[in-house]
Amino acid sequence: MLDWRSIDTVLLDMDGTLLDLHYDNHFWLDHLPRRYAQVHGLDPEQALHKLQQEINARRGTLEWYCLDFWAETLELDILSILREIEGRIALRPHTEAFLQGLQQLCKPTFLVTNAHRQGLNHKLEITGIDRWFDDIISSHDYGHAKESCYFWQALREEVEFDPKRTLFVDDNQSVLAAAQDYGIAHLLCIRQPDSRGPRREITDFPAIHHFDEIMALGIGATQPGHG
Repeated sequence: MLDWRSIDTVLLDMDGTLLDLHYDNHFWLDHLPRRYAQVHGLDPEQALHKLQQEINARRGTLEWYCLDFWAETLELDILSILREIEGRIALRPHTEAFLQGLQQLCKPTFLVTNAHRQGLNHKLEITGIDRWFDDIISSHDYGHAKESCYFWQALREEVEFDPKRTLFVDDNQSVLAAAQDYGIAHLLCIRQPDSRGPRREITDFPAIHHFDEIMALGIGATQPGHG
């Protein structure tokens, strides 16, 4: 699937790619609606319906990912509520071995996420994966979500990479489409970002279940493999 000789730079998403998306899905679909209902004295079903409307209306925008926006809109201490279920934050299988292998191959590796800096720092504090990266980029630093072409233009101004020799892995097909439009040649999608969710059929991009599927194609091997 990959010829590591043709890849100089690796860009990796965080939630649903390196980390299990179960934490985020549980937070936004279950935990936050319950806490929102409790704080504002709402019926739980009413609170869930209202939140889903608010969230869906902003899907794919920077606001959708912005904890400050949701804290103000919902009048809640979002970061504190996130910490209430931090025990659910977990690495996806083979993540650390994959990151260690990239370091051994001397591939410049960057975390490129839509996560808000507060939530991002919380997850890095819990997982410690920041030690594997040359730099960590949040789309909030640029004012554009990864779904926007402007994000990729801004990223290229800050990070030196050749799109034709760059690998980008994400679980969001809209983000991958934006990266493809920008010219990034090597794209991979994650089939099952939420360990308790469905394993998706991905047709628009090459896809993997776990990182061990591509580790054998160069990482930990004496030469790139094939398959």
